[in-house]
Amino acid sequence: MSTASTTAAVTAPASTSAFLMGASYLIASVCFILTLQALSSPRHARKGVLLGCIGMALAVAGTLLHPDIKVYTWLALAALVGAVIGAAMSIWIPMTKMPERIALSHSFGGLAAALVGVSEYLHLGDSLGGFKMGAVGLEVYFGFLTFTGSLMAFGKLQGFISGAPLTYKGQNLTNLGSFFGALGLLVLLIVQPETAWAFYAMCATGFALGILFVLPIGGADMPVVVSLLNSYAGLAAAATGFALDNNVLIIAGSLDCASGFLLSLMMSKAMNRSFANVLFGAFGTGDASPTAMTAAPAANVHQATMEEVVDVLQSSQSVIVVPGYGMAVSQAQHALRDLATQLEKQGATVKYAIHPVAGRMPGHMNVLLAEANVPYDQLFDLDEINDEFARTDVALIVGANDIVNPAAKTNPQSPIFGMPVFDVDKARTVMVLKRSFNPGFSGIDNDLFALPNTMMVLGDARKTLVAMGNGIKT
Repeated sequence: MSTASTTAAVTAPASTSAFLMGASYLIASVCFILTLQALSSPRHARKGVLLGCIGMALAVAGTLLHPDIKVYTWLALAALVGAVIGAAMSIWIPMTKMPERIALSHSFGGLAAALVGVSEYLHLGDSLGGFKMGAVGLEVYFGFLTFTGSLMAFGKLQGFISGAPLTYKGQNLTNLGSFFGALGLLVLLIVQPETAWAFYAMCATGFALGILFVLPIGGADMPVVVSLLNSYAGLAAAATGFALDNNVLIIAGSLDCASGFLLSLMMSKAMNRSFANVLFGAFGTGDASPTAMTAAPAANVHQATMEEVVDVLQSSQSVIVVPGYGMAVSQAQHALRDLATQLEKQGATVKYAIHPVAGRMPGHMNVLLAEANVPYDQLFDLDEINDEFARTDVALIVGANDIVNPAAKTNPQSPIFGMPVFDVDKARTVMVLKRSFNPGFSGIDNDLFALPNTMMVLGDARKTLVAMGNGIKT
């Protein structure tokens, strides 16, 4: 066989692999874009997740076609281990722990990006050139920051670390100094790629700043922090794409970065707080000291009996449910769905009011209610349903606190003043299902509890809802 024939024979498979790899990356990128679009609505969320899975499978398959990959043994082993861990997390971690699981997943993603950057640096060193060295520097910096920051968020959500803001003198100056110091190191790496100490200093700075960044942020702001760390993970992935000349990583990372950042801004707006205040304000006490109402109820709080609650529900024609994190803790979503079914059988209209920051992650309540097969057309955002409370017989509050506190509208001295809340106090009757009189994440008392149209029912939300449903049946 001639040399030309041999070259052609070798080039043909390589060209085919390159074409298939490019095609899989293109289709995967389209899937990721459609995923974000579908996830914007609970009605299409499952389709969005499926599209995301298909896109990721195609991206991985395309990467395996890369000509530099000669041996698949270690890749197959790593894929098997990852699949087992992922399956175990999906099967055994309950829906109530989704915020913690997501924070943990972000930490793995950040660590993966950072280790790829370290590997690329050790393999190519100063031969990377200025541009790729800058990309690798950003990759390891934001990768390690996401890794430690997400672990800290996981610890706060899980209770391993206090949910209260852990502050110290000069913390903001320290964090800002570390951030701008890392930028200086990045410039040095771009100008002088052979400066090895600057690379490792960037790794250490990102690792330390992830811890220092999350420590002073309280439990009330964890949803914003988790979303922001997701944005950082996307930025690290995009930087990885530039370092490896991988288009799908650039596209997917950019989508992740932009969507996470925009979501963080939207949640800050939903709490009527500036984004800077979330990051530097140390709001959200989490483990706040008990107040007067925590120790004992006020004298004018009406603690209703089950008979009173059932009588009111049986005579109601319209009910709006406001779920909160307490519903997630007690895993009361199925009992709530059963109660709603009983109310609908007797002719009542049941709707669900979903606050943007209810729970501990964006969409937390939507996920739990979807698990209980609550129809999507019964879920309404704050702006869509807030005017209806004034025409509603019963506002049923299940484990929510700050998002229904009238102080956000009436008390300029309250730390949550200006935060958009549901106008549940305008309903004819307000039923509050709560485990105790403890305050919410903000650490302040709820004026709603003492209003004359409020009925308090203390105890585990799931057991209370089951008792209410049984009472209506009889």
